[in-house]
Amino acid sequence: MGAKTRMQLSEVQRQELERAVKAHDTPQQVAKRCRIILMKAQGESDEAIAGQIGVSRHTCRLWRRRYEQDGAEGLWRIAEGRGRKMSEGLAERVVKATVETKPVGQTHWSSRLLAKEQGVHASTVARIWRDHRLQPHRTKGFKLSRDPQFVPKLLDVVGVYLNPPQSAVVLCVDEKSQIQALDRTQPGLPIKRGRCGTMTHDYVRHGTTTLFAALNVAEGTVHGQCFPKHRNTEFLRFLRHLDKAYPGKVELHLILDNYGTHGHENVRRWLAKHPRFILHFIPTSSSWLNMVERWFAELTNKAVRRGSFTSVPDLINAIELFITHYNRNPKPFVWTAKAETILAKLDRCRQHLEQIQPGCTARKSRKKKAVKSV
Repeated sequence: MGAKTRMQLSEVQRQELERAVKAHDTPQQVAKRCRIILMKAQGESDEAIAGQIGVSRHTCRLWRRRYEQDGAEGLWRIAEGRGRKMSEGLAERVVKATVETKPVGQTHWSSRLLAKEQGVHASTVARIWRDHRLQPHRTKGFKLSRDPQFVPKLLDVVGVYLNPPQSAVVLCVDEKSQIQALDRTQPGLPIKRGRCGTMTHDYVRHGTTTLFAALNVAEGTVHGQCFPKHRNTEFLRFLRHLDKAYPGKVELHLILDNYGTHGHENVRRWLAKHPRFILHFIPTSSSWLNMVERWFAELTNKAVRRGSFTSVPDLINAIELFITHYNRNPKPFVWTAKAETILAKLDRCRQHLEQIQPGCTARKSRKKKAVKSV
């Protein structure tokens, strides 16, 4: 095909290339290749295309041939060249070193450190990690519950989420304790073009407050009250607040954790006189089952963490203001995970832990029983 020959594209092919050029998630290099093919279909010469896009004539011919051979899929492939070749077995060596070894005196490899060890460039190691989805610099926290009633509690709570009782209100209830009223020692600079907002790393503590919150699962609205402490007295005051917020005889199903305050004798006596309150306790070490924890993250990220508060009342006003504005346009958190899926995932996790540290979970369980017996 000559340099000035027009490429023949069907309407479907043309639309596919144009969508790829306009899409926000298309890599810039791929978008350039699509433009080369579209301009060639308009009869442009390789010289003209190269001048407008900023590539060489050789590059235009390369991707034109790729498109003729493999279609649009060929434009997404990495170009073959000296800079992309790796010695045989290098990827396997890098992956094995990453997952099975550690540098002396350190907890994990960096791309530069491992590149020096393997005698390659750091970008090569980074590319291998990216291709194999390895991220040595990242970790994720976890904890397996040892609650003997884990399965019944899980089935109960997930059942309430997926099949809520008819003509009833489901509330996820918890307290966020020790919210600190932190005041920065110096005023920060506001955000502007080319610079993010700033704040000092040090601060002055002005006290703490505890937020009792109840998330309405169906509506997404939140009821919240702040108290100086989080004893059974404050929890009873919050229950009375919910009793007034939902008048009548409608059942209130509360999703709670196993904090001692929730099972206090005074609370049990009050609940006995108010049978429309039905409590569902999540398993121990399973706060992820309580959806109000997700809302607490919203509160922390958007109203507390980057705030500066001169007093506890100032902090409380900020929390109440956030709740008020949040309830004007609430967005419910939708629970989709089934109990069978959760149990299967936890079983895989336990099996993997046993393979890494045989008998680890059993030893910890026996140790915990021994402590209780003493």
